[in-house]
Amino acid sequence: MLVILFVLVLLYLAYFYSIRNFNYWQIRKVPFVQPYPFFGSCLDIYLMRKSVSQFCEAIYGNYPNEKVVGLFRSSQPVLLVRDPSILKRILITDFSSFYLRGLNPHKPLLEPMFRNLFFADGDLWRLLRQRMSHAFTGAKLRAMFPLIAEKAERLKDRVSEVAANGGVIDAHELMARYATDFIGSCGFGIDADSLNDDDSAFRNLGKRIFKYGLREAMLFFLKDTLPSYFKHLKYIHEVERELIKLVRDIQEDRGGRPSGRNDFIDILMECKRSVITGESMEHKNEDGTPLKISLEMDDALLAAQVFIFFAAGFETSSVATSFSLHQLAHHPRVQAKAHSEIDTVLAQHGNEITYEAIQKMTYLESVFKEGMRMLTPIGYVTRECAKKYAFPDINLTIDKGVLVVIPLQAFHNDPQHFENPDEFVPERFLSSDFGVVDKYVFNPFGSGPRTCIGERLGTVQSLAGLVAVLRHCSVRPAPHTPRRPPLSPTANVVQAFRGGLPLAFTSRTRL
Repeated sequence: MLVILFVLVLLYLAYFYSIRNFNYWQIRKVPFVQPYPFFGSCLDIYLMRKSVSQFCEAIYGNYPNEKVVGLFRSSQPVLLVRDPSILKRILITDFSSFYLRGLNPHKPLLEPMFRNLFFADGDLWRLLRQRMSHAFTGAKLRAMFPLIAEKAERLKDRVSEVAANGGVIDAHELMARYATDFIGSCGFGIDADSLNDDDSAFRNLGKRIFKYGLREAMLFFLKDTLPSYFKHLKYIHEVERELIKLVRDIQEDRGGRPSGRNDFIDILMECKRSVITGESMEHKNEDGTPLKISLEMDDALLAAQVFIFFAAGFETSSVATSFSLHQLAHHPRVQAKAHSEIDTVLAQHGNEITYEAIQKMTYLESVFKEGMRMLTPIGYVTRECAKKYAFPDINLTIDKGVLVVIPLQAFHNDPQHFENPDEFVPERFLSSDFGVVDKYVFNPFGSGPRTCIGERLGTVQSLAGLVAVLRHCSVRPAPHTPRRPPLSPTANVVQAFRGGLPLAFTSRTRL
């Protein structure tokens, strides 16, 4: 009887703990999504009925006349933004109040693989960003491009083989294997050959990184509900050990020195050779000046950067490129224009895929951008309020710790911002008005100081893959290709297709 009474008391206390903030938005007169005890407003996410991107897009659509909407991630207040001017304030103008990513409830970060440029906050983020920005300059991309071109050539061979044999294949899986091979080469100095090896260990590693099932959903819920009690549970424990060992083995093979391959491991090994120093954005001296800070890159920290290079690189790219191919398959006129541009530009460059050739393919890039607008691989971004902040235009003040969500997918498909958003119109990105009107609305890579550091590399690698496919092949819908590919409700960070993306490839008669 005492045990039952004790359990009931614990449940009673947990219940009131879980609802302690549920009047937060009501007090501030912000319209909000009705919360449930323990789950907050995110029941559909925790039960895997909607992905985070789908959930945010639904809320955006349900409140068409509001600039902001309140909700709760378990008991944490969350502010969903619907207004472009507020978006700009959060990501750019008032970045000092919203520099925290807000993805991790534990500070400092406890999982070694999450101590990377994407998840890290504050001084760790600043030092990593400061040092690693040198890895993605135009000169570095040019030096790395031969590795990209090599993998693009293998993609061309693979898709030509598919086309010659009558040609239906899962385009998402095809482009995921190309992206995996690119990352294996440019990130690790490894020839993964996922395009030809159905049981590639490197491809399987990528699948495990993005695995999200019942275990991960339960872990996500427990960490959100009672973060202090479950902070030592890890999302990616097995992958963590494997990646750290892999990075150490690669360094040993290179004798502890950069190899001259100009790949990501080389760049990180250069970073490791000296202490990273800078000014703190979180701590000050007694005279008010920023405190001097430093960081040494050990094997675990190096592996964490490789982890995010892998995780952020292959799945986002494969979703974006395969969906672009899907749209081209349904729009023969657009595909013909892309073919024409590819033929013309390559003819000017000895029929070789070069860095300079890719830079000239403006129409193909607009195809790629339009694909990302319609289906944004990472459909939302988050920021956490770092100090009490007052929004000047809407008479709202929020406290430190409030999470802010910007639903990119919803912005990109809102007719207020993009005319006829359901139509695939690459030309909208060639308009002279686009940069003025939609500069802060179209954000597939984010904006401001925390914009994706690999944007240019990801774009170049993706365009090279599209060129490799389209220079020799045409693409059309397969008999069982859905016009609107269903998305997985269990996708966590990056959106995913449910059931793949089958397309038919045929050899072009004129190159």
